[in-house]
Amino acid sequence: MVSKNRANHSWAILATAFTILFFNGGSRMAFGVMLKPMQEDLHWSRSSLSLVATVFMILSALIMPFAGRLADRYGFRAVLSIATITAAVGMGLTGWVEAKWQLFLVFGVVFAIGSGASSIGLVSVLVSRWFARGRGMANSGAIAGSAIGQFVVVSVLASVLLDWGWRPSYQVLALATLASTLPLILIVLRPRPQGRGHNDASLTVHHLNTSVTRIEPSIEGNGHYTLGVALRSRSFILLAFFYAICGFQDWLVGTHVVAFATDQGISPVVAGYLLATMGLMGLIGVLLSGYFSDRFGPARPTVLCFMLRIAVFSLIIGSDSSPAIMIFALLYGFTFLMTAPLTPIFVARHFGTRHLGSLTGSINMVHQMSGGLGAFVGGVIFDSFGGYHWAWVLALMLSVIGASAVLLLKDRSVPQMA
Repeated sequence: MVSKNRANHSWAILATAFTILFFNGGSRMAFGVMLKPMQEDLHWSRSSLSLVATVFMILSALIMPFAGRLADRYGFRAVLSIATITAAVGMGLTGWVEAKWQLFLVFGVVFAIGSGASSIGLVSVLVSRWFARGRGMANSGAIAGSAIGQFVVVSVLASVLLDWGWRPSYQVLALATLASTLPLILIVLRPRPQGRGHNDASLTVHHLNTSVTRIEPSIEGNGHYTLGVALRSRSFILLAFFYAICGFQDWLVGTHVVAFATDQGISPVVAGYLLATMGLMGLIGVLLSGYFSDRFGPARPTVLCFMLRIAVFSLIIGSDSSPAIMIFALLYGFTFLMTAPLTPIFVARHFGTRHLGSLTGSINMVHQMSGGLGAFVGGVIFDSFGGYHWAWVLALMLSVIGASAVLLLKDRSVPQMA
């Protein structure tokens, strides 16, 4: 039976997890609002700056499973403390860079390590260990911190950026992250939850390094698939393919939408608010996606996501007026997180849950690495053509291909056994 003390402390854990993801999500998306001011100050091309985002995305993806194994061995408090300090150091030093190699080192390496090691995958398992019941809702509450963090942090940065400049903005963000999250981690987190059930004991980070919002560690698949067979299967390749498209589009838009809007005459403050509001729209989208997935399965909301993207990219290709840009940003923001909670559902339906963590983690890694490519390609297209028109054309074509890939994925449900 779960003690009252543990139940009360679980809410403190949830608040800590929310705060960690609040600053993690906000600081990751801050690069989008900083891109153009950094370009104008440093006189570097957008492709060079976008390549930094690519390195950040790839390295933060690679660090996730490593951080998970360290948390299994040394505990969440140690790993998240070091990750928070590392991320803050990377952000703070970003405000002092003068050379490209310095930006690649402090943002693309140091900040990436800290951000990746304190991301949704690690934090969701922390929350799951403390909530024997209601893990899905608890994880949803924690993950909401990422979307709300994007809204609040980017809104604040958009408001003060013109007065402060991008360098002090990064430094203040680093101090705010450190001051807000590190004390909570040190005070609230315990090495092990007291009064754990047997389910908690089997829940380790390296098995569930994913954005899973519901975790059932005692359930395994029917054994028809080995991990190697699953990774080589047609279904997994299709899943990884359309998730790669999602990631490419997400970071193409997230990295460049503010610069694109200001290029078309929208004020930097309004453009920053657009990126911030995309976070709230994403929160709405992810909740509706989960609801429709429960009723109709994961394929339908994923097709809906790509159909909406076909519409918004068609809109922005046809018109780059201020109203069109605002509609484009807000509707795209609605789709931004729609596929995130569907990954483990797709995997479980097609392969069972025996390798849920490994397969879902692999897809998430492909998604994030492809996102880094999207950020870089956006910068290359801008430098080559002086605008983003062909970037949106490419994204439109990928939306059509992505929707087709989902339709090619035959719906099925692998029998589960307790």
